[in-house]
Amino acid sequence: MPINARYRWFYPIDWPQLSAVIRFKRAQGKCEGCGRPHGHTVCHLGDGRWWDRDKKQWRDGKGRPLPRLPALWLWKGTIRTTRVALACSHLDHDATNNRPSNLKAFCQRCHMLHDQAEHQRRRWFTLFRRRALGDLYQGRYQ
Repeated sequence: MPINARYRWFYPIDWPQLSAVIRFKRAQGKCEGCGRPHGHTVCHLGDGRWWDRDKKQWRDGKGRPLPRLPALWLWKGTIRTTRVALACSHLDHDATNNRPSNLKAFCQRCHMLHDQAEHQRRRWFTLFRRRALGDLYQGRYQ
């Protein structure tokens, strides 16, 4: 995931190398939240359940096997595909805290779920700021 330009100066100069160590050495190229492999296209149902091609079984959003579901080739419903890309995430949302215990390798889905509260907070602040500027310069906000 690219770093926003205004937050780039919070990250250390060796961030690409540090991120690669977390994603590929410690996590061995798999999401630490659900186990999806980096760079592979996975079949999924859109609700977190995904097909593990290596083990030939369905897994839930936390990587646990789901034995009761039929195999992928017997599935009657809609199947979606996604190419997995791992990103290194700060668990406490502080880009200056780069201790290995604060970093985790997440796929896109796990990263968005982890950052959901922070995204909602930033969205609220942006809308609050827009409304305040509208009140200040254009009268009451419609």
